[in-house]
Amino acid sequence: MPTERFTFPGHDGGQLAARLDLPEGPHLATALFAHCFTCGKDIPAARRISARLAAMGIAVLRFDFTGLGHSEGEFENTTFSSNVDDLLAACAALDERGMSPSLLIGHSLGGAAVLKAAPQMESVKGVVTIGAPFDPDHVTHNFNDALPEIIEKGVAAVNLGGRPIRIGKEFIEDVAAGQLTPAIGGLKAALLVLHGPRDAIVGIENASEIFLAARHPKSFVTLDNADHLLTRAADAEYAAEVIAAWAGRYLDLTPPAPPPGLPEGILRVSEADPKGFLQDIQNGPHHHIVADEPLAYGGTNRGLTPYGLVSAGLGACTSMTIRMYARRKGWPLTHVSVDVTHDKVHAQDAEAGGPKIDRFERVIHLEGDLDADQREKLLEIADKCPVHKTLEHDNEIATRLA
Repeated sequence: MPTERFTFPGHDGGQLAARLDLPEGPHLATALFAHCFTCGKDIPAARRISARLAAMGIAVLRFDFTGLGHSEGEFENTTFSSNVDDLLAACAALDERGMSPSLLIGHSLGGAAVLKAAPQMESVKGVVTIGAPFDPDHVTHNFNDALPEIIEKGVAAVNLGGRPIRIGKEFIEDVAAGQLTPAIGGLKAALLVLHGPRDAIVGIENASEIFLAARHPKSFVTLDNADHLLTRAADAEYAAEVIAAWAGRYLDLTPPAPPPGLPEGILRVSEADPKGFLQDIQNGPHHHIVADEPLAYGGTNRGLTPYGLVSAGLGACTSMTIRMYARRKGWPLTHVSVDVTHDKVHAQDAEAGGPKIDRFERVIHLEGDLDADQREKLLEIADKCPVHKTLEHDNEIATRLA
């Protein structure tokens, strides 16, 4: 996906580092992503969710809060309220580009921040929280031992995730006063709450309180065995799939008309995991599947193989063609199923060890009170399936670099 890097002024005028992940096709909507406490815009979960939404036509802005990642400023001088103000600044930066956000996504404390900021963003139609605390003060349990020093000296270094972070007294005081109930109750957008019941950092009870404080429309989806940071690729991918499907109900993702001569538009295949073979396949904003290879061939077996997809196309087209003919004839066909197998075999006129051809074998199952002539005719019609004809004929594949 194309990515634009830029900076914009944060709450105190310091420049905040941002990444704007853009769709390769039409831009249909914009999302604003807020990362977790002391994390950054480039954590794996944020990258995966951003890539999935970009494939749907939703641009995603990710940025580092003040004092984190590549952004300017001192983290020890920030507060929960300053994080909210940074979000509002990010929204203003998008407004200037004519890309006002219609979707907010917040992870952990970023989830609390988007709940607080959303009522102040008129363009927002959907809000998503991932592992968010109901009370922002919840984050202080990560450094309880340092609280006395922070209160006494005004700032102290704490170890979070194996790295030292300086936490200021103002942050402690601000999160303690950060009540979210009025903001959640005042949301004028749909809400999706994602949370793992085994989240050891922010307990599942937080999701319940957020959900109960919100008005409809609202949804809750459990993340099963996911940890707080969604470190497993499968968990981040699942969260991305849920967000993408849910967002389509509340955002206008109607794509423009396809280019002339391409009635189905452009089908885009892009890598989902560069360490394996998992592929995202997107056809417009509403149709998404994945392709993969079996474990034995270095894949993760999370989707059909490429030849499996070809076989699926043949089987689906065969079933549709048979149904279309039987419906037009008024025949009592109650159900169709097609079993497809694929293999590489030697051509009949080739010697063993010579060139091979692709052989697809179909076994068609027809149900209903059909007589022998009707069944024979439907078998004949199967060979008129357009995909069947495409596979039988010589084809041309034109390839060029973008």
